[in-house]
Amino acid sequence: MDVVDIIRAKRDGNALSDREIDWVIAAYTDGDIAEEQMSALLMAIFFTGMKQQELNRWTAAMIASGERMSFPGIGRPTTDKHSTGGVGDKITLPLAPIVAACGAAVPQLSGRGLGHTGGTLDKLESIPGWRASISNAEMLAQLRDVGAVVCAAGAGLAPADRKLYALRDVTATVESIPLIASSIMSKKIAEGTSALVLDVKVGVGAFMKDLNRARELARTMVGLGSAHGVTTVALLTAMDTPLGLTAGNALEVAESLEVLAGGGPADVVELTLTLAREMLAACGLAGKDPADTIADGSALDCWNRMIRAQGGDPAAALPRARSQEEVTASASGRVVRLDALAVGVAAWRLGAGRARKEDPVSFGAGVQMHAKPGDVVTAGQVLFTLHADEDTRFARALEALAGAVDIAAVDMPWSKPQLVIERVGA
Repeated sequence: MDVVDIIRAKRDGNALSDREIDWVIAAYTDGDIAEEQMSALLMAIFFTGMKQQELNRWTAAMIASGERMSFPGIGRPTTDKHSTGGVGDKITLPLAPIVAACGAAVPQLSGRGLGHTGGTLDKLESIPGWRASISNAEMLAQLRDVGAVVCAAGAGLAPADRKLYALRDVTATVESIPLIASSIMSKKIAEGTSALVLDVKVGVGAFMKDLNRARELARTMVGLGSAHGVTTVALLTAMDTPLGLTAGNALEVAESLEVLAGGGPADVVELTLTLAREMLAACGLAGKDPADTIADGSALDCWNRMIRAQGGDPAAALPRARSQEEVTASASGRVVRLDALAVGVAAWRLGAGRARKEDPVSFGAGVQMHAKPGDVVTAGQVLFTLHADEDTRFARALEALAGAVDIAAVDMPWSKPQLVIERVGA
């Protein structure tokens, strides 16, 4: 094989053969293809795209670059959820124990936050003692005993994606839908779950800002899952407004516990239960009502066991930032817009997020919201409480929030936007 011929073929819009794809992924993973050559191939894919068969094989080759997990003998059907990321998106935290309490096994391999979107592992690491890295044997035992695991992916899972992901980030090819879809789905298929529900966020606070592109991504990922024997459905969900009333690691854990205890913000509860029902239907447990597990306490019990199994203390106090600052409403009226991106950037600047993968996060930092679109407020009422460990962080967070809220007259027409926009899949 000659990598230059492969680059030229893709540059000219030709489909790569199965043999070419298998070779190029294996050779790149092994270090036999130079970074500049793979960069050129990624750019060619960015501009000329991939046919479905090509993308299926590209994804299969990425899966084959490492191990493919399986969960024998757990006695439960497996099902998982993946979100493309948003602001205040703590849904995995209550969702995994709710679905497990219904009788499914949830092997949830999650990631860390980068930029304005939060990471599930960062949130859980705010719980004293909890550890993200566990062995495959520990994961299997926890799925058997508890039914839910949320942890970091091991180094052996789709190593080709790890290299390609880093390269896409520095070559302006991140936005390619075939490359996004194969990146997400190679890891999820290698994870070994039999059913997968995708939460594709769309809006100002999401990676996908345009509904048509979000729909294309959803359809592409559903097609990849189905081609690889994984029952896959996707929901397009709104991310113009943050989910819930918190954005920040420990703040979001506390809010997730409110949901598991039977309270919590209505949008978080709605999306959690909607995704839970999709996950249960996809793995053959459609007769279970996930709301029952909240009402009878079994979901909260599963959460406690899940946290303890990974070394955490579910009863321990969560970290709290050293300083707080309040932001008040400049006028009276109805809140009609709350910009998700602005809130996410503010939380990031307060210390809840990171600019580089190696940066630390402040577990207690973030933004607490006291009003959402539809709420009526009065001038001087607190809209946000900002949490940070260093007072010097407040000024830049306030800059991010400038213009983030629109307040209109109470008698102005306003309708609540739809949280779940569309469903893609069988």
